Amino acid sequence: MKRQGGFTLIELVVVIVILGILAVTAAPRFLDLQGDARKASLQGLKGAMQGAAGIVYGKSAIKGIETEADDSVSSGTTTVATVYGYPAATSAGIGQAVAGIGSDWDILDGATVSGATNTNISYTFSGKTDTGCIVNYEEASEGGEPNITVVSSGC
Repeated sequence: MKRQGGFTLIELVVVIVILGILAVTAAPRFLDLQGDARKASLQGLKGAMQGAAGIVYGKSAIKGIETEADDSVSSGTTTVATVYGYPAATSAGIGQAVAGIGSDWDILDGATVSGATNTNISYTFSGKTDTGCIVNYEEASEGGEPNITVVSSGC
């Protein structure tokens, strides 16, 4: 009689147990991907704000208004309100300077950022109201640069 080749029941059970152990140890590493993606998006928005602020400041310097407390620069049909050459902390300032910020991000009213004043504007994900997942833009003071911070404790 010919001997049939194949796996025994014990071999199959051992393989299933090993796969189960691997799944249990590897699964927690992939469960927080959404939180990591949100944090990365916040860092991306911060970078976009920093880049836009630098470009606006360059245009302000060329125009000679980098020392003005209240002015604006234009590029095509877009006008950006400026404070000391950098975008103002308003939707007419940094909101105009960063492309796509109005469609993907919402302005968060009453964000609980330490030292927040009317010279700050905070953005969060569109449709969210969570103050633990924001990018805060504090406009420049005389002789200084804007301060952009990320709060990602609640992402």
